[in-house]
Amino acid sequence: MIEALMDVRGVRHTALVASDGRVVARAGLPEEQLGAELTLIAAGRAVIGSLQANLNTGDWQELLLDVEGGPVLLTPHGDQILLTAFDEVASLGRVRFAVRRLLGTA
Repeated sequence: MIEALMDVRGVRHTALVASDGRVVARAGLPEEQLGAELTLIAAGRAVIGSLQANLNTGDWQELLLDVEGGPVLLTPHGDQILLTAFDEVASLGRVRFAVRRLLGTA
């Protein structure tokens, strides 16, 4: 399923991670980077949880993090999170559209 995101210009790698931290699927993500990306997702979940509690809201659409290795888009998919790492913020529109199309929300 998520392998299709690798065809989008600028996408470096992607991973679908369950709520328990288990990797459901990944594409283009080397084993040596997996731990760092799982840590990023855990931190993203904490930020999202804090915002939801403080803003008294349950839903979220996506979270964009611009980290040292390049931008990362976290997108909810049920109780899972899809991480999509890409080359530069200028590619955000293209990446966002591809993710939404893949998840059936476009």
